[in-house]
Amino acid sequence: MAYELTGKIKLIQEPKTFDSGFTKREMVVIVEDGKYPQEINLEFVQDKAALLDALEPEQEITVSFDIRGREYNGRYYNNLQGWKVVTGGDETAPPAEEPSFPTPSDFEDDDIPF
Repeated sequence: MAYELTGKIKLIQEPKTFDSGFTKREMVVIVEDGKYPQEINLEFVQDKAALLDALEPEQEITVSFDIRGREYNGRYYNNLQGWKVVTGGDETAPPAEEPSFPTPSDFEDDDIPF
């Protein structure tokens, strides 16, 4: 299940690569939520860690992420795992297309289908 949040980057941590070859990188995004802004930590793993390379603190972004949960030694943990980042001025996002429907002027009198 995918979720999105929009906010301003507070910090981007350096990538961490573990002995197993697993790589992760974390980012904190400040989300305005009423009177008290929330500081949300998101992680990007493996090839998705590179999505943070071109970003800088204070940028306004929208992050698409999944919620991941697991159990370890009787304790339960949740992670927000990012997989897409769109900056405020990113022109690479696909434009929203409105469907094109024929209008009566698109048909001639003898084009009526019945």
